[in-house]
Amino acid sequence: MPATPALRRTLAVIAALPLLTLAACGYGSEAKDDDSVKVAAGAKKIDGLGSVRIGYFGNLTHGTALVGNQKGLFQKELGGTEAKYAVFNAGPSEIEALNSGSIDIGFIGPSPSVNGYTKSGGKNLRIIGGSASGGVSLVVNPDRVKSLKDVRGKRIATPQLGNTQDVAFLNWAAEQGWKVDAQSGTGDVTVVRSANKVTPDAFRAGSIDGAWVPEPTASKLVSQGGKVLLDEATLWPDEKFVITNIIVRQEFLEEHPKAVEAVLKASVEANRWINANPEEAKAAANKQLEADSGKALPAEVLDPAWKSIRFTDDPLAATLGSQAEHAVKAGLLEEPDLRGIYDLTLLNKVLKAAGEPAVDDAGLGVK
Repeated sequence: MPATPALRRTLAVIAALPLLTLAACGYGSEAKDDDSVKVAAGAKKIDGLGSVRIGYFGNLTHGTALVGNQKGLFQKELGGTEAKYAVFNAGPSEIEALNSGSIDIGFIGPSPSVNGYTKSGGKNLRIIGGSASGGVSLVVNPDRVKSLKDVRGKRIATPQLGNTQDVAFLNWAAEQGWKVDAQSGTGDVTVVRSANKVTPDAFRAGSIDGAWVPEPTASKLVSQGGKVLLDEATLWPDEKFVITNIIVRQEFLEEHPKAVEAVLKASVEANRWINANPEEAKAAANKQLEADSGKALPAEVLDPAWKSIRFTDDPLAATLGSQAEHAVKAGLLEEPDLRGIYDLTLLNKVLKAAGEPAVDDAGLGVK
């Protein structure tokens, strides 16, 4: 039966969705290899693997991966198996790399996780852990926008049609009673889809009145005279919502659980060290950003951005489900079946060994 216009629109959106919090932010480089930490001589390989390929974004909300790379934590846990890294700028390219086998494990946002899982019919990836929460704000020009009510009638940027922040802003606008056509971005508020690397220029030029964006873009706008009007964390229970997950190829998880467990051990250790040593961790993350992109973040951007992010092993699974519901309500996603998207077995094993409590999959785990 021919697809209806509505179905064609939905499929087109899903196909185009980067659905990634930090898509094309300009602070990373596409699939850049980094082999700065070498394998220790004589170390034993895990499962006979020569390497494990880990993907992440060159952004602060991927601080777990940045610090884990910079301090050699992944390599330490992998022993004689080499930790190789690929740095991405956008969700679709990382999902494609995962699906093609170019990488084995990736740090990525919630929406591409949902998109990648549903598009493959639940066959290609699993979320195996959490990494970060928060780090998203509505930043406005204070001369034009004095209050939340003033947002009505203004031009507000989001990173891309259907990405995590786009969905969050559309959902928030709907809760204010405002009507916005999700596809065109027109209505009581004009939604301007603008890549994060472009948004600061648009803000400076006055072509937008504000932006609902992740870090470090939000803090960059503040450094240009913007004002944080709303921290998205305040809209969530306990001010926590997933911004970065850890995902793995299902085939790799089944064939090499010891290698996956090693990466999770390093991730848990990285988060523990970050939370115990915030200033040192911030410097380490920025050093790795510079190594990956050739450009470190200035203090006026780095400091406030780092403070707005919480690093956590908990994937905050219930909030992933809520984010998917928001996308459905906005008309940007068909009702997804997320059952089986999580497998937290190895993470909970690692947490138990570390004396930490288990985390929950909100009923969306494998059976």
